[in-house]
Amino acid sequence: MSIVMDILGSYRRPRAMFRRRVGGETREDRAIAVLMGACVIIFVAQWPRLSREAFLQGEDVQMLIGATLLAWVFIMPLVLYALGTLSHLIARVFGGRGNAYRARFALFWALLCAAPLWLLNGLVAGFIGPGPALSVTGLIALAGFLAFWSINWREAEYP
Repeated sequence: MSIVMDILGSYRRPRAMFRRRVGGETREDRAIAVLMGACVIIFVAQWPRLSREAFLQGEDVQMLIGATLLAWVFIMPLVLYALGTLSHLIARVFGGRGNAYRARFALFWALLCAAPLWLLNGLVAGFIGPGPALSVTGLIALAGFLAFWSINWREAEYP
């Protein structure tokens, strides 16, 4: 099954898709691929907003895109690796039985599954701009990410 179909399947059966994707063995190559895919999609989702900001403020869009590239493709993966490991350590304190790989993968898979929602948010930010529509899509994207992460994290730490 393709990654796109697995993302769509996560909206219907998040636990089953997480178990399918995480696999039985520790594969950091799989984890980094999922993480980088999610970060690149979220980076691309920022383009309409950045284009709008550059036009309205008279700034150079290339500089805005470059800064966003640095943030989402180079810095955020390191932050997310640390956050995923920290979530595992917190789970261990409360009796979690998973491992650090599964906790990190739960975070990365949740980010990738919520990426279509961030694409929608980026389109609204670019074409409609600030307002209620942007606030609602931002809240939906955040809620989707947090829902996926909590379901995946529970599956990873308390199987």
